Amino acid sequence: MLQQIEGSKAVAETVAACMPDVVCAYPISPQTHIVEALDELTRLGKIGNCQFINVESEFSAMSVAIGSSATGARTYTATASQGLLFMVEPVYNASGLGLPIVMTVANRAIGSPINIWNDQSDSMSQRDSGWIQLYAQDNQSAADLHILAFRLAEELSLPVMVCMDGFILTHAMEEIDVAEPELVQKFLPKFTPRQVLDPQDPVSIGAMVGPEAFTEVKYLGHFKQLKALEIIPELSQEFEKVFARSAGGPDDYKGLVTKYHLEDAEVVLVALGSVLGTIKDAVDEHRKNGVKAGAMGITSFRPFPLDEVRKSLKHAQKIVVVERAFAPGVGGIVSSNIRTALSGIDIKMSTVVAGLGGRPITLKSISELVDKALYGSLPEFSFMDLDVELVERELERNLLTRRSGPMAENLLKDLGSR
Repeated sequence: MLQQIEGSKAVAETVAACMPDVVCAYPISPQTHIVEALDELTRLGKIGNCQFINVESEFSAMSVAIGSSATGARTYTATASQGLLFMVEPVYNASGLGLPIVMTVANRAIGSPINIWNDQSDSMSQRDSGWIQLYAQDNQSAADLHILAFRLAEELSLPVMVCMDGFILTHAMEEIDVAEPELVQKFLPKFTPRQVLDPQDPVSIGAMVGPEAFTEVKYLGHFKQLKALEIIPELSQEFEKVFARSAGGPDDYKGLVTKYHLEDAEVVLVALGSVLGTIKDAVDEHRKNGVKAGAMGITSFRPFPLDEVRKSLKHAQKIVVVERAFAPGVGGIVSSNIRTALSGIDIKMSTVVAGLGGRPITLKSISELVDKALYGSLPEFSFMDLDVELVERELERNLLTRRSGPMAENLLKDLGSR
């Protein structure tokens, strides 16, 4: 049903339609509106016999999720930023135990310094935790991917993160077709767990495993991730039949990637999340001026669709990867996966880190990237809209005195003195 609704509340209503048995959460911006709405829906009796468990921390939230999922309950939670870091130990336990938990990550920067605005450094920090990671490009896909996530998690018995950009999506009001519960139930069958703790049939879950089988356990987790590359396209096709739209949003391809004017593109911009909207606008501008530009979004970052990325990009002449997080001391995160996909293919590729800590990514800046890529002036690795003067003042300060003071506070003082 079409509604003018905040992204967080659309996600909450969609999760409610999936009929979870347990929702456990600790509030942290910008995730809070999701769990507040689910708490209210639970109290109003609109999610069947769902139990909303208000815990004292994010570590507890994931611990409760593990316990409830292990008993055969369809389980959901949500978090962001430092909250995700606080639950890291049980995050790894959830995937290692093969528990089909679904979690929303409302992407937000990780401190220090403290920052509550959006980038993707939180979920990227957990890219190798064994969870499937799906990235939403808009609020319609943010809501719909949760339906797909529950089905995928329960098919594979593997946890799934649905990542949506904090504030940019979570707090945006727009028209969203919130899935009707009847259609959700048609797509999402009753949960039949592959493993369950049952007093009538005692079994240990999470027992000690030594060198004799640890590698094999890890291999099976990897195998299930690769299996997801087969299942996601099948479920995406089924989703489209039931809901008459793609779960991955506009230009979705098999639930793995989105493709925009790739058929003849010479310059291709690659990204995850909501920045794809601005990138598509930039592509349209350049197309009007005769430039063969295109865009590709990664919906399934884990597992990473190596074959699909290779097929989609192999004819491009230049690739620009726009990243909302990076690996200090190394460079791009997404771009390293793109390079793996394109191994053996000679294509010039640049990585641009953009939008850290909520800095706006403007149409003007994106368009300039395309121009620089066309004329060969875009470095292999760079930061969009970096204030070079501000950085150089701090570097000079470090050279002049040993006791140079706290870096972040120095930068703020320099900005104030301009």
